Amino acid sequence: MNPPRRRMLRGAGLFGIAGLAGCSIFMARPTTIPMDVLRPPGTACPGRAPVLLVMLPGAYSRPVEFIDEGYVAAVRSRGLAADIAIADAHLGYFNDRSVLTRLREDVVLPARAQGYRIWFVGISLGGFAALGYAARHEDEVDGLVLIAPYLGRRQLLDEIDAAGGPMAWRSSPHAAPTEDEPERRVWEWLTARAAAPEAAATARLPIYLGHGSGDRFAASHGVLASVLPAGRSEQVPGGHDWSAWRPLWANWLDRGLLPTDCG
Repeated sequence: MNPPRRRMLRGAGLFGIAGLAGCSIFMARPTTIPMDVLRPPGTACPGRAPVLLVMLPGAYSRPVEFIDEGYVAAVRSRGLAADIAIADAHLGYFNDRSVLTRLREDVVLPARAQGYRIWFVGISLGGFAALGYAARHEDEVDGLVLIAPYLGRRQLLDEIDAAGGPMAWRSSPHAAPTEDEPERRVWEWLTARAAAPEAAATARLPIYLGHGSGDRFAASHGVLASVLPAGRSEQVPGGHDWSAWRPLWANWLDRGLLPTDCG
């Protein structure tokens, strides 16, 4: 990777989960068991829809923002056969490292028992939670929509950069992921997927990426896009805020990947 790209990664202001928690330990809300889940009423189906969209907010966002910013209305206005569950996966669950356990036990496994196909829709830190979940339990989800996701600490991204990119990093000597390094585990999983035979691509969990061109994480988003199939990433004008996240969501919905048939 050339020096300008390396400077972009260093200047992106990327923060680690530990660093984020350390800066906000007194601001994080208390965790609950089970995790609170907001389930907006209304659906195109008379009963249970075939798909459940599990929405995961950013570090300092509340679940209701998905409603206030039009994410739920965008699904309803298109007549899509999808129910919605907005998990209150706030920063406290990252601080105590229970976010994946709570998502699995309180949201995903009960939904699968009801017969749902599950898509995660994660914004910023919520996008990282979606990736972390899929890296551990890939067979329990059916797709990921990552909107401006947080993708790791600057030190790890510099390490990937110095190796020559994600795939070169995968084949070079590097530390194995530990329980204290969820970002490293995610990148091990992403590069393993990308290294798999092309014939297996259709069987892989689909991942879609969207971000603003001026997003503070845009450099790392470009690194992620490099290990995704063609056509799986999109960039729109805007920064790390709803002005970019709203059109990205509308554009993804218009891909026609969600059913309109309730059967």
